[in-house]
Amino acid sequence: MAFHVPEKFRMVKGHMATNESHGNNGIFFVPMRPGMTPLRTIASDSKGWEHVSVSLPARCPVWEEMCFIKELFWDDEDCVLQYHPPKSEYVNDHPYCLHLWRPIGIVLPLPDKIMV
Repeated sequence: MAFHVPEKFRMVKGHMATNESHGNNGIFFVPMRPGMTPLRTIASDSKGWEHVSVSLPARCPVWEEMCFIKELFWDDEDCVLQYHPPKSEYVNDHPYCLHLWRPIGIVLPLPDKIMV
């Protein structure tokens, strides 16, 4: 089970640039298909969580795009979450951004697969 970033898509120039020395932390512009707007992703692995935010300029990512990002940043057998927190905890800095999360060092409980 591993969290890994696609180095070839890392933003390495500009004021938010990072490089491999930043590990799994940085901004990545991920093309899903030729001709499509790249998915802007911000990855981190701090404070006990692996996290990837996924955004587009004019719409929210769809299920297929979120699955693509999950498979790119995590292994096939890793389970990650998309939270819906209490309304009082909402932070909406970008209207077209969704997030994937996985706690570090904790095996997530899963419902029976017949229910998912």
